[in-house]
Amino acid sequence: MNLTARPSVALPQSRPNLLAHRAAAVLLGSLLVAVCAHVSIPLWFTPVPLTLQTFAVLFLGLVLSPGVAASALVVYLLEGVAGLPVFSPVAAGGFLHLFGPTGGYLMAYPAAAALTALLRRRIGKGGYGASLCAASLGSLLILLAGAAWLSIVTHQSAATVITLAVAPFLPGDILKVIAAAGAAAGMRRFRRS
Repeated sequence: MNLTARPSVALPQSRPNLLAHRAAAVLLGSLLVAVCAHVSIPLWFTPVPLTLQTFAVLFLGLVLSPGVAASALVVYLLEGVAGLPVFSPVAAGGFLHLFGPTGGYLMAYPAAAALTALLRRRIGKGGYGASLCAASLGSLLILLAGAAWLSIVTHQSAATVITLAVAPFLPGDILKVIAAAGAAAGMRRFRRS
């Protein structure tokens, strides 16, 4: 019996580094969203608190590829479902949090991050303006998904849901879009230098 060793196919040296960088970006991205979730202000007139999560989601979409950005948000959701304290502390934790009034926002995060990243890449070298446009559409997706879910959970009219889930958050989301685009532009400048 002749046993000959087959030559192993070696990955290019950069491939393991690329996978390690992507894995690190996913974990650090999920950590950023978790930290931003704990910057939370409950509002007396709506079951949805003000948080910085949207900023983190949009920022990740602007600085990561669509797949890596979405993966970071999927990992974030899985961490929350597993019971880790990554969601906003205002409501029930764990799996039940996804079925509460903020579940629509949370479940939209991976798609919003991917959409923001994809739009940022498609728009091209538009700089800060392209980032603003991409982040604005990502934010709009989050708000619409949150409103749709809140409508399902509370059985309220569209006008009531807009009042509870969209209108109070528009000024803050405009600031988060501007901040995410500015932070992403700063990061790109830092990477170039």
